[in-house]
Amino acid sequence: MAPHPPRVAGRAGCIRESMRTLIGRRRLLKYAAAGLSVTAVPGAALAQTAVQRPPKPAVSDEFAVTAPVSIEVNARPLQSFDTRDRARVRFGQLEYRSGLILTSRFRGFGGLSGLRLDAKGERFIAISDKGGWFTGRILYKGREMTGLDDVEASPMLGPDGKPITSRGWFDTEALALDGQLAYVGIERINQLLRFDFSKGFTRAVAEIVPLPPAARKLPYNKGIEALVAVPKTLPLAGTLIAISERGLDAQGNILGFLIGGKTPGPFSIRRTENFDISDAVLLPSGGLLLLERKFSWLGGIGIRIRRVAIASIAPGAAIDGPSIFEADLGNEIDNMEGIDAHVTPEGDTVLTMISDDNFSLIQRNLLLQFTLTE
Repeated sequence: MAPHPPRVAGRAGCIRESMRTLIGRRRLLKYAAAGLSVTAVPGAALAQTAVQRPPKPAVSDEFAVTAPVSIEVNARPLQSFDTRDRARVRFGQLEYRSGLILTSRFRGFGGLSGLRLDAKGERFIAISDKGGWFTGRILYKGREMTGLDDVEASPMLGPDGKPITSRGWFDTEALALDGQLAYVGIERINQLLRFDFSKGFTRAVAEIVPLPPAARKLPYNKGIEALVAVPKTLPLAGTLIAISERGLDAQGNILGFLIGGKTPGPFSIRRTENFDISDAVLLPSGGLLLLERKFSWLGGIGIRIRRVAIASIAPGAAIDGPSIFEADLGNEIDNMEGIDAHVTPEGDTVLTMISDDNFSLIQRNLLLQFTLTE
């Protein structure tokens, strides 16, 4: 999440900087073991379709997008997911399909913290944690991703029509689509924005959506990290599910909020094994998938996906669910922050994950796809 140069604020900022350091060390060791010089290291779902004075920015917004621009994104394929067993394709309830390492000469490309796809899994909209939109199309050869095309970067516009970064608003971490409405959560200032894409798509101007008082008081840098809009066909229809990264209740569980709908109110998610929330996606079947990550000096970074029944979510509930996928630095992962799902014409439910490179030379923008097998 923290762009380069790093912004370290409290424990959460320290953890992210430590994650970057550990990833860098392990990656450099990998290249060294291969005999390379260090200097040679290369730099569904459609159901969610389309005031407090802001603090002074902690860092420069030199990576923020300030005007719409078409950009070129290069993609290098990841032939396997497991670095220890290249032939392995099954990981828990997920089966690896394909992956890409994304790079661009455009300075503002990176920090990808949220992703939503169309029903075909082709057109996408992503958000950067520096207050920008990225839109485009995923290219496929058969079932494998081969690259991105028609990519455009645009600034998010605030209520005054100016880029939100002009207010010192960044750390745009969470994205949900509900028809032509897009909702974006801004973590550090605990704000929720709504964009009506029928009024200019990513050129639309934001409206501020009131958050519950408890959500406005989430700890600095541990605020809203996941947003899910519930469609009319499922329980909690018309509700926006907002989940914090690591805002904790008195029992040490992660705070979430039901916003709008018929039964608004707070709920919590059982926090286990030191995992924090990165994102969430709602499946057509009604299952809610939670993308989580953790860090330790001994174990490094890890990611996990838990499945929760949406019927279990209610004001005051403490929800939990089984893990269906786990990965660590022995796999091709990075700071995985976004997840979405779509269903193929063959009936496969495909999960797409994206990582936030923190605008760091030692991290990567990864785009990964898996088939949900159970």
